[in-house]
Amino acid sequence: MRINSTCSKLRQLLLLLLTASKLWAQAGPPFQTDDPTPVDLGHYEAYIFGGVGGTKVELDPVGPAFEFNWGAIPNVQLHMILPLGAVLPSNNPIYAPGGQGPSAFGLTDMELGVKYGFIKQTKHRPQIGSFTMFELPTGSYSRGLGAGRVWYKLPIWVEKEFGPWSLVGGVGYAVNTQYQYRNYLYGGYLVKREINKKLELSAEVFSHAREGYATPQTQASTLIDVGGYYHFNSPGLQLLFAYGHSIAGQTETYGYLGLYKTWGNDKKKAVPGDGAIAPPIKLLK
Repeated sequence: MRINSTCSKLRQLLLLLLTASKLWAQAGPPFQTDDPTPVDLGHYEAYIFGGVGGTKVELDPVGPAFEFNWGAIPNVQLHMILPLGAVLPSNNPIYAPGGQGPSAFGLTDMELGVKYGFIKQTKHRPQIGSFTMFELPTGSYSRGLGAGRVWYKLPIWVEKEFGPWSLVGGVGYAVNTQYQYRNYLYGGYLVKREINKKLELSAEVFSHAREGYATPQTQASTLIDVGGYYHFNSPGLQLLFAYGHSIAGQTETYGYLGLYKTWGNDKKKAVPGDGAIAPPIKLLK
């Protein structure tokens, strides 16, 4: 991969973000990189969102989709996504056997997850947590809207604050034994900064290995995604947005637009992304 070019582009984006006054450690929606911090005990998060992603092989829009996160017990978060979406294969023979078949729209695979923060951050130690995902076969396998069997994502996420700023990143492994799908590695790194009390901006680098001919991601790719969070006057209500494009590997795009609401038992400031990872659009099939 073009490592020098990738690093140069990332440095330029980070310089734009680092001109603001305060960085928040949390990742998650609208980004693909997550963080190791569960939702606070007795707190809830709800999202309604749409997105689009894919490659020249196939485009997979999502929406409307619904996400719910619950701080069920200390250091543990329960997670659910119920998505509607579409598959739009290119039917270009150059990509065969990938990207072949009719277009379809409907319920796609449902996602359940458990985030566990097992190491808390100290002055000399980062916070570390897992976020195990179960992708349930609620989408039609025959129409290309689901994988047809349960599969899993097994990431570890790390965050560490360094004075006025913080870094978030991690790596995961997806396990999918269905025909024309593959097990694959993925990982990301994100920086997030508050511009003012209404607006926060972020940038991430996210990479994944090839995922199989039944997905748009038939080859490995590395993307840079940028976006942020706009805080409405209503407490806990935010607009989330992100867009990204590949900088190495297979040509790929990613986009997310959604509304986020949090509530709970105390007055702690809400930060989106204490909950779930932004569902990769690639998971529709």
